[in-house]
Formats: sequence, C-alpha cells, structure tokens
Amino acid sequence: MNDNARKWLTGFESYLRHERRTSPRTLDAYRRDLARVEDYCRRHALEDWSQLDVHHVRAMAGEAHRQGLSPRSLQRLLSALRSFFRYLIREGQIASNPASQVSAPRAPRRLPDVLDPDQVGSLVEAGDDDALACRDRAIMELFYSSGLRLAELVSLDINDVDLAEGMVRVTGKGSRTRVVPVGRMAVKALRQWLSQRGELAREDTLALFVSRRGQRLSRRSVQARLAHWSRQQGLDSSVHPHMLRHAFASHLLESSGDLRAVQELLGHADISTTQIYTPLDFQHLAEVYDRAHPRARKTK
Repeated sequence: MNDNARKWLTGFESYLRHERRTSPRTLDAYRRDLARVEDYCRRHALEDWSQLDVHHVRAMAGEAHRQGLSPRSLQRLLSALRSFFRYLIREGQIASNPASQVSAPRAPRRLPDVLDPDQVGSLVEAGDDDALACRDRAIMELFYSSGLRLAELVSLDINDVDLAEGMVRVTGKGSRTRVVPVGRMAVKALRQWLSQRGELAREDTLALFVSRRGQRLSRRSVQARLAHWSRQQGLDSSVHPHMLRHAFASHLLESSGDLRAVQELLGHADISTTQIYTPLDFQHLAEVYDRAHPRARKTK
C-alpha cells in the first residue's frame, strides 16, 4: 500500500473514534481486521484501495477461512471492510463497495449458558453483611435485575442510579444511552451497599462500585468476584457476568414473550441478536399448531 492509501486508514480510525464514538475495544478489532486486509494487498501488489475489487475480497475471505479463521471472525472482518469502504465512498475516494456482495459462512448460533432461577437465588444470597459482600450482592442483583453488560456496570456512577424511581441510566455500545428498570430486590441490595460504600470509596470518586482501594472496580475484579461466589455457593460452573445477563433475558422472555421489549432492555441495536434467547421448542410448537391450525384441530 502507498502512503496515500495508509492515510485513509488513519482517517477512518479518526472517523470511528470521533464521529461514530466507537469503543476502544471495537477500534482494536477494526485495526486487526484491516491490517489483515492491508497484508493481503501488499502480497498481491495492490497499491491503492481502488484496486481492491470483489474478486480480491472473495479470494481474501477464502484464504482466511482456509487458514482457520472462524466464520464469526470472518464475518467481523468483512463487516470492518464494508464499513471502511463506505467511509471511502463518502470521502469520494472510490465509487462502489467491493465487500458488499461477499458474505462469510454462517456461524453456528448456540444458546448461551443460562442459570435457572434457583441458581440465581442461591448466588445473590451469598455472603455476610460486610462492605465487600454487600457490594458484590448489589452487583449480582443489578446484573440479573437489569440485564447490564459488564462494561456498562463498571462504568456506572452514583448519579446514574435513581433508587426512588427504580431506574438506572446506562451507556452501552456505540455510546448509546438507555434507561432500564431496577427491580425491588436490586434496589434493596443497592441501598445496603450505598450505606457502606463510604467505608471504601475515596471522596473524589463518583463510581458506583469501588474496590478495596476506593477506586472504580475493574472488569477483571467483577469477573473474579462472581467466580468466587459461584464456588462458595457450590454451583456446577463458574459464573461470569454475561451468564446473569443471559438469565435476565431468558427468564424475562419466558414470562412475557415480548421480544421487542427485551431487545430494548438489553440495548441490542438489531433484534436478530435478541433472538438467540428464543430457541424453538418443537413440543411447544406442536401444541400450538394442534390448537390453532385449521387442518390440525380435531372436529367434535
């Protein structure tokens, strides 16, 4: 790639950071994927992005797949490339998007591991009444009550939570903000934690959840604490934060059947992401069919 072509990679990164407000982790993923594309271009003597056509993109995808890149990673690679070319079209550098007609093999979708209500109940009742145990109970209750992502939970400040109204303001992926309800038991746990938070928190920190040192609690610390309590309670598998988010979504869907509402609560941009929580139960479908279909109902 020539210097001009590399300049547009830098411009695209700036666009993602400042206009799209893309998270640092997503930016890293874009860099890795586009570095793979740049390597392909260098090996095939392509000096400018305008030289990369649909045949090159297909060949590159096929090569990556043969080298062991998973369907999910290949989908992400092509998505990054499509986004980059849309940016180049917007900037008047190319006329069409050569990645728009190329698709990756479909990745198998599996239902995430989900805790049942009894397991969740056992988990959130763990611990004593010291400050750390109260903090951890509040974290687990909030995960299960409101379906938060790990990054969303650790970024919460005190003023993001309105316990009187039972609401929490969350900043999710793409810096999108949503307001979600906080359940009665989570409100109770948060009140208990806030009554003891001053024992740990530094005066200048606004973080809702803090460490022993009084600083904002890290993602890794939350993961470690959940694993600790799952072992303490004798659960079969080590519990990670996303399992409580999965439990929130699955249990809510089982009770309500309202996929759109769960999509909003989870902060999913695309409802297809939420549909992973609705595996088809053939027995249930058969019963519905027998009750409802004109050709299936028994005549009296």
